[in-house]
Amino acid sequence: MTALTVEGLIAGYGPEPVLRGLDLAVPEGSLAAVLGPSGCGKTTLLRVLAGLHPLREGRVALGERVLSARNVHIAPERRGIGLVPQEGALFPHLSVAGNVAFGLSRAQRRDGRVDELLDLVGLGGYGARMPAQLSGGQQQRVALARALAPRPGVVLLDEPFSSLDAGLREELRADVRAALRATGATALLVTHDQEEALGVADLVAVLRDGTMAQLGTPQQVYLQPADLGVALFVGDAVVFEARTGAGVAETPLGQVPVEGGDTGVGTVLVRPEQVHIDAAGRAGVAATVTDVFFHGHDATVLLRLDDGAEVRSRVQGPLQARPGDGVALTVSGTARFFPAATQPVTSAMASPS
Repeated sequence: MTALTVEGLIAGYGPEPVLRGLDLAVPEGSLAAVLGPSGCGKTTLLRVLAGLHPLREGRVALGERVLSARNVHIAPERRGIGLVPQEGALFPHLSVAGNVAFGLSRAQRRDGRVDELLDLVGLGGYGARMPAQLSGGQQQRVALARALAPRPGVVLLDEPFSSLDAGLREELRADVRAALRATGATALLVTHDQEEALGVADLVAVLRDGTMAQLGTPQQVYLQPADLGVALFVGDAVVFEARTGAGVAETPLGQVPVEGGDTGVGTVLVRPEQVHIDAAGRAGVAATVTDVFFHGHDATVLLRLDDGAEVRSRVQGPLQARPGDGVALTVSGTARFFPAATQPVTSAMASPS
């Protein structure tokens, strides 16, 4: 069953629309991430869904209930939609329990719902504290509990982890995902962070210039991008201009099998984790290590081929090579091929942020 439906959405702030015929369907109980660069329409979409901005054309529905259309506009407080803003936006004069209970009736405040949600977000026993006594991560947990309290049809999360440090951000992502699943809530996460979208969402919607560039599972968007622009935006990539034929592309890294039966000139794309390094230089295409970036769980290695082409590899564990060392490269798996005539790439999506 579809919880949230957006059809033909056109909306904006001036003569030129920001959203240009956007379609989106979010299944009940799922977490969908709306991903895209600045200016693509993410915030406008969230504001239209929340009832904070009117649409020009199209339709927004929650289940069978139409929330917005050309002659329909349900007020934000009557939509049954919860919102978790970027900074939590808690009421500073209310306690933690008071914030969570803010949108509940008097009877609902007495039925244990507040304590239940505080336990769910890992803040059991914090009800009497004031927002100023909480860390940033704890405030975001309270904001989530407050959004979930009235049992909304959909919860909107507006980049709720952007102000947190990396370690806390990863922990809170996992806890928010677990809390949403425990309550069976449907949620829409707006983000510009590719790792965040791919790591927590059941469904990823990639926006580009106010339209839907691709909608699919995280695996589909990463491994089977709709076009080169999406491929470059959702992750690091190694790209070469190449000619394909008989399911094989001739690239500076040697012959690489490609998906599909396309032939001709275009762009071949492989992910850095597909580029394997033989530090002893025994087998593969010769290359020179130019730099190594160690991330703890893995490392990114920059390399230069003999013809001057630059290549990026992602390796697990320690790498027995340093800048200046000669190595050999091979490619595993298949590459994606994008014919020259079907490669929409905008400058905003040319590289991941």
